Amino acid sequence: MVTLRKRKPPTTINRAMSDKVIDQQPKEVFHYFDQITRIPRPSKKEEKMIAYLQDFAKEQGLECEVDHAGNVLIRKGATPGYEDRASIALQCHMDMVCEKDKDVDFNFETDAIQTYVEDGWVHARGTTLGADDGIGDAVCLAILASDSIEHGPIECLFTRDEETGLTGAMEMAPDFIDSKILINLDSEEEGEICIGCSGGKDTVAELEYERTYAYPELHYARIEVRGLHGGHSGSEIDKGYANAVKLLARLLFRLGNEVEYVLASIEGGNLDNAIPREAHAVIGVAPEDRDALAAFVNVFRTHLQDEYKVMEPGLKVELDTVETPDYCIDTDTANDLIFALIACPHGVIEMSREIEGLVQTSTNLASVKMQNEDEEDALMVVTSQRSSIDSQIDMVGDMVRATFESIGADVYEHSPYPGWEPNTDSQILQIACESYRTLYDTDPKVYAIHAGLECGLFRQKRPELDMISVGPTMLYVHSPAERLEVASVGKFWDYILDILKRAPEAGK
Repeated sequence: MVTLRKRKPPTTINRAMSDKVIDQQPKEVFHYFDQITRIPRPSKKEEKMIAYLQDFAKEQGLECEVDHAGNVLIRKGATPGYEDRASIALQCHMDMVCEKDKDVDFNFETDAIQTYVEDGWVHARGTTLGADDGIGDAVCLAILASDSIEHGPIECLFTRDEETGLTGAMEMAPDFIDSKILINLDSEEEGEICIGCSGGKDTVAELEYERTYAYPELHYARIEVRGLHGGHSGSEIDKGYANAVKLLARLLFRLGNEVEYVLASIEGGNLDNAIPREAHAVIGVAPEDRDALAAFVNVFRTHLQDEYKVMEPGLKVELDTVETPDYCIDTDTANDLIFALIACPHGVIEMSREIEGLVQTSTNLASVKMQNEDEEDALMVVTSQRSSIDSQIDMVGDMVRATFESIGADVYEHSPYPGWEPNTDSQILQIACESYRTLYDTDPKVYAIHAGLECGLFRQKRPELDMISVGPTMLYVHSPAERLEVASVGKFWDYILDILKRAPEAGK
């Protein structure tokens, strides 16, 4: 078991493992990345990061502005000889996905991320690393702090709440930035240039239930599915990783054919943009069915582990005896929920016919939770749909809506965001491609992504914006396995600096 001690995030901390991060090259970038890992910055709770950015700008003598949504903009003038260049906005988001392993004691609102370097990769101990998009933040700060980097006028835009609704970008005024060129620093593969992204929305179902008596003479057990990969529900939806909520629903559906049981609770998943890694349920069976329950779970576990032996080698299905719960979910609602979770679509719906290998449309069964609000007990199921075609976002949302409305659930949609249509004639794209060829003697990969980027919202507000998205190499973002390749950060750093030197003349 990994246990992290809770600690306050002071300005400086002596951490042996973070010293190793600081020692990586380029030091100016990893210096700021290390500082950022010490600052709690969950989505919608970025106040400490905002204050840090304001203090940084003040110390550097730079102009800083915070808008009504909490977005931070820091401006820096051109270096000598570059005064005639077009202004470029470097954009990243300040929040991070907060996921941790079940057995890790960690509070994302107070604790510093525990980083370490292994085999050329930066990791976190038992939690998400926050390189998405902390490394983009660090690159911006390193550029702003330097007195030797050559560049025209730059604006560094740090947006709020990208991970849980894109609300910072959504609420940003069109004239908050002056630049007509924007480089988003939120991509996850060095050597690739993203020029388009999907749009999407969330579809949420709420199903009321009645509390029923939990008979103490029953045998109660907790069934848990865990050890899954999880990952980003956009960029990794096509990888074939298992969904813990779907696996648990499969188990409970089949179990009903073997023994009669009551459902006391069910929980699984966390964020709408992450594939669920863990899910559990508490059920009650007659004492004489205890052995049959154990036998069924053992067989089902074997089947799942064989089914996912390649993609999910860590898959576990565990059965443990628990105390009698306070109440159970009424049988009709429990059955309806399990049926709907089985029927609810998840995964890739359609691949693009225009761009080889690109997922066009998908949906993620993100979570199922129990809640009590206004004296009403309800089960909440959150799903998210993505597509590069707006009509297919609605199509898949309707599939989810029909599934849950058929069992009497209330279904609503929220957090819609637009896509970003690729522009292969982009001026900044041509500059970025030329820069990469010059630096590394090879062509970068130019692609569109099946995930939401803030660029779609920026384009909606400012149609004239010329944009690309780039970044270093990261793996397993939005999960505790998240890691950042050190060597790719160095290449990314050199690449961004070279692009800035190649900025076009203003007005051209």
